[in-house]
Amino acid sequence: MQKERRVTVPTLQEMKKRGEKIAMLTGYDFLTAQLLDRAGVDVILVGDTLGMVFQGHESTLPVTVDEVIYHTRAVRRGIRSALLVADLPFLSYQVSIEEAVRNAGRMLKEGGAVAVKLEGGSTAVPVISALVQAGIPVMGHVGLAPQSCNLIGGHKVQGKTVEDIEQLLEDAQAVEDAGAFSMVIEAVPWPVAREITSCVTIPTIGIGAGPYCDGQVLVTPDLLGLFTAFKPHFVRRFAQLGDETLKAFETYVSEVRTGGFPTLDESYSLDESLLKEWQQINREIPIAPDREV
Repeated sequence: MQKERRVTVPTLQEMKKRGEKIAMLTGYDFLTAQLLDRAGVDVILVGDTLGMVFQGHESTLPVTVDEVIYHTRAVRRGIRSALLVADLPFLSYQVSIEEAVRNAGRMLKEGGAVAVKLEGGSTAVPVISALVQAGIPVMGHVGLAPQSCNLIGGHKVQGKTVEDIEQLLEDAQAVEDAGAFSMVIEAVPWPVAREITSCVTIPTIGIGAGPYCDGQVLVTPDLLGLFTAFKPHFVRRFAQLGDETLKAFETYVSEVRTGGFPTLDESYSLDESLLKEWQQINREIPIAPDREV
């Protein structure tokens, strides 16, 4: 009997060495997690994007630690093989090292995550180092930092000047040196992402960073065509489930209102002898539709 594949932190590092691409997607619930796992997704990220695609916020900033833990628990129950990573939301690791360790530890202890992800380059080094020393695997995140959207004026491509490019390279190296086992590169021109990927020894996972990263990640509702408020340039919709789902809902509403759902075949029945016995007690009860005794 073939042993079930279980993706671990060393698995990703070995994949980089072999030149094998890493497939990562976001997940927020049990049912989706099951499908992601069955599809062979290597890493499932419970991202703070849940604030936008699940809760309807305009940004990720309102998401709390407790909310990420709640969704991580649900995803954990749907996983057999994939590596589960939980996002550290805004202000869960910026206030103090002690608070960062406590919150990250909760993601593992209460949520069932294997690792956490946090945004930031050189400035995040003390936190990354402390978490790793505490035994918590860390996935870094350089380039666009959505949690800093108010500071940078929105979700903008990073690395547009020589100075910015050099800072990105410095940030990536600092994240690796701090002990991160991998890093997300977001919204960075592909030549810069390629250079980062070649300079660091840990796996890089791109989102809007071109094809030369060691892996790719997308927000699952974007990929499925479920989230339609806007479509980032780098997103490819592999399905149009938003349209299909809307059509299914509309059909259901129509069938209910016209009496087409449910049919008797979709309903529970009684044994005819029991119906007859009951009908003898109450003559107003028909044995079957369009049938009289």
